[in-house]
Amino acid sequence: MPTDPPLPDWVVPRRQALGRHIARQRHARGRTVDDVAEASGLNRKTVMAAENAQDVPSLVTLLLIADALGISVSELLDDGPAAATGEADGRATRP
Repeated sequence: MPTDPPLPDWVVPRRQALGRHIARQRHARGRTVDDVAEASGLNRKTVMAAENAQDVPSLVTLLLIADALGISVSELLDDGPAAATGEADGRATRP
């Protein structure tokens, strides 16, 4: 049975940065994980897994979280690459 190739080294740090950014956006709006879960229709575990980079959130999950926070998906994603790579404009260089 074929398996997927291993992910590039930069994927995990960017996923962790995305999770931290989701949590920062939530905190900045004074919302709890339960608030976001209720407003998004997701369960608490799914929101926490996205913030803690335990799972790769689907696009639908990101759309629901962004909507629950009252922001766009692009705003939700905006800080992830910059936080992981240290680049000020958020563009990461990839091999």
